[in-house]
Amino acid sequence: MAALRLSPITRRRLNAFKANRRARVSLWLFAMLFLVSLAAELVANDKPLVLHYDGQWYAPLLVDYPETEFGGFLPTRTDYLDPFIQEQIEENGWALWPPIRFSYQTLDMQMSRPSPALPDTRHWLGTDDQGRDVLARVIYGFRLSVAFALVLTAGSIVTGVLAGGVQGYFGGKVDLIGQRVTEIWSGLPVLFLLIILASFVQPGFWWLLGIMLLFSWLGLVDIVRAEFLRARNLEYVRAARAMGLPSRLIMWRHVLPNAMVATLTFIPFLFTGAIGTLTALDFLGFGLPPGSPSLGELAAQGKNNLHAPWLGITAFMTLAIMLSLLVFIGEGLRDAFDPRHVNAATAPTPGASHA
Repeated sequence: MAALRLSPITRRRLNAFKANRRARVSLWLFAMLFLVSLAAELVANDKPLVLHYDGQWYAPLLVDYPETEFGGFLPTRTDYLDPFIQEQIEENGWALWPPIRFSYQTLDMQMSRPSPALPDTRHWLGTDDQGRDVLARVIYGFRLSVAFALVLTAGSIVTGVLAGGVQGYFGGKVDLIGQRVTEIWSGLPVLFLLIILASFVQPGFWWLLGIMLLFSWLGLVDIVRAEFLRARNLEYVRAARAMGLPSRLIMWRHVLPNAMVATLTFIPFLFTGAIGTLTALDFLGFGLPPGSPSLGELAAQGKNNLHAPWLGITAFMTLAIMLSLLVFIGEGLRDAFDPRHVNAATAPTPGASHA
């Protein structure tokens, strides 16, 4: 298979990003944490990964089996944490469990102390005020936050680039009207709007995502607009106009690549803003439905249970690590697309020999 060939400018930018050790390490750490969260069901679950019972194989993660399959008395869904079911499995087979034997919504009914409980060997980060494992909720909450931020950031980029590109390329009345609409739209009180809508509609992942998408693109419009205003007067863009190429083709092939440089450096900060907004809304009670594995809800539990400091500390440390890694990655991307940093990272060292 042929090796992937990169353009010289892309190689220089990649080398400049690699030269930023903090950004490079942050990218690897964030990627590993995200991969772990993607496999949350394999890491934290109240069901065995594989079960061998009475000579037969079972896949509890994929199929809900009745407890009568494992010596129970009722045709209801099996509770694998039930001491009786666990005793039956140990006597008649074996089970391969995930490292954490609790999912984000699992209520531990076998606790020897009231909730919220201190961290111990059973619950590594303790439990919340409902008896749910904190570490399991952090893992699932990390995935939920990143998924929300990914979708919101992608939608914001498409909307912001489209609106800013049209304003910057055509200018004149189109730009004037677009600027006035953007100013009015950005002046709307987002939080009050969410509070009003929450009184009519039960908040959900997609509902909340749609509401936030109405406003999240506004921060990108001015950046893209400025890049299109600058690029539309370049000589090759004027030549394309003189040749009679349609505006949409010129914008897509000749102007958009220049605007994407600024857009790419802005992505990590859009990402952190989306995570921070979701956490703040969940903390205030206007975000995801109750019971969702939310970092904001965990922070709210820490506020409401000051006698259980591990709740607030866990929420704070998780958010601090996540947002710090994203900020460091964003700084690396910004330096990679800055010509001064690119030239400094790729320049030969003084006294170096040349072949």
